[in-house]
Amino acid sequence: MVTRHHVDLDSSRLSYLTWGNSHGESLLLLHGMADHAGVWAALGEALSDRYQIIAPDLRGHGESSKPAKGYQFADYIGDLEQLMAALGWRSAHILGHSWSAKLAAIWATGQPDRFRSLILVDPFFIDRMPGGIELTFPLLYRVLPFLKLAGELGSDEQAIAIAKSLKQYQGWSALQEQVFRDSLLQNPDGTYQSKFVLQARDEIFAAVMRQAGLTQPLAIPSLLVLPEKGLNRFGWQTASIRKYLTQLQVVSVPGNHWCHLVEPEAFAIAIANFLAAQA
Repeated sequence: MVTRHHVDLDSSRLSYLTWGNSHGESLLLLHGMADHAGVWAALGEALSDRYQIIAPDLRGHGESSKPAKGYQFADYIGDLEQLMAALGWRSAHILGHSWSAKLAAIWATGQPDRFRSLILVDPFFIDRMPGGIELTFPLLYRVLPFLKLAGELGSDEQAIAIAKSLKQYQGWSALQEQVFRDSLLQNPDGTYQSKFVLQARDEIFAAVMRQAGLTQPLAIPSLLVLPEKGLNRFGWQTASIRKYLTQLQVVSVPGNHWCHLVEPEAFAIAIANFLAAQA
């Protein structure tokens, strides 16, 4: 069974989901930008007999705190450090998707002892981007499809129509519909808005562009998950990952950037196989 919990930290309140065996190895799942912990429901259920699994709503997302500012990588790593302390975890297998894959890589660089293994799922800009890229942010906010569900969304019918046009909801399974529903907040007038806040979007984008994810060799058992229709389709996009993660395995899985939502069974098998090999 999945259960929801909350923990008060120094500067935020984190909400998180738990699955699994309290005696199993620790597994921490980090969602991507504009998502929430519920995206890991299928993986959590698939691995619940073997692992103690925690999936937080990262600050600015889901049911967690949404401060006016404080969405730099250091802020998120501080939250996760405090969460692990509250759980009594000294280390864990840690998985990050998209933007949070870069977050996990930066965290591993600074504190490798926290990582029993590192799993990067289709990272979003693992390297530092050229200067001046921030001038394009207003355009990116308008054209990136997954950001269409950020902010005010109008009626339920309008929100569903937008969702069904997006890659993460291709197929519109029961899992995907639940993830969509859990990402929304209903206003008193009956309209809907995203639980992901725009101030988080702005700071996260700036941080992703300014900071490199990997800058030195790491001898952590690592897995790079590359969906067949994902973001990383050229060698240069993953060159630093292959350079700096000295114990790296690479696996291809079906689906797009949100392979854990559109092809959850194949994704869970790939993760389970890697984790089993670490035992």
